[in-house]
Amino acid sequence: MKKLVAATGNAHKLSEIREILSGWEIVSQRDAGFTGEVEETGRTFLENARLKARAVCAATGLPSLADDSGLCVDALGGAPGVYSARYSGGGDRENRMLLLKNLQGEEDRTAHFSCGIVVAFPDGTELTAEGETRGRILHEERGENGFGYDSLFWSDDLNKSFAEATAEEKNLVSHRGRALKVLQEKL
Repeated sequence: MKKLVAATGNAHKLSEIREILSGWEIVSQRDAGFTGEVEETGRTFLENARLKARAVCAATGLPSLADDSGLCVDALGGAPGVYSARYSGGGDRENRMLLLKNLQGEEDRTAHFSCGIVVAFPDGTELTAEGETRGRILHEERGENGFGYDSLFWSDDLNKSFAEATAEEKNLVSHRGRALKVLQEKL
């Protein structure tokens, strides 16, 4: 079985990557010996994923997969975008509350999740993949599953919030699921 280091400290992302890329041994960056932080200074999801994948690959000497993803809300000019995880300066709940505050009185609540993935190999080659899923932002949280903005994101594909979906349902249509499927074909 081929091994990839998942360049993330997010246990939810690691779980999704392992579920979707079955047939690959996915090792956490911590288990591969990488405990550093990579500053996400890119202006796009793909740029941030590239920074993380290259850093973890260089540090571990192993092929490394990194993703960067986020929520892009049309009425907010694409925000929070690449700043999704640090939108409020707090955690997931604070991010969701700020999003709801910033959308108060807004009728256009269309949004999409985007994901950029990069696999960096020790020989310097790279593979990239991108994915997107469309929906809208709810006026209040719905569901108990998922993480991040899942309880506020109504999926056009599923006709329910990501937090109301099972992991299997979400992985079929999510931005990360779609990007990983493209990547799996390239691998």
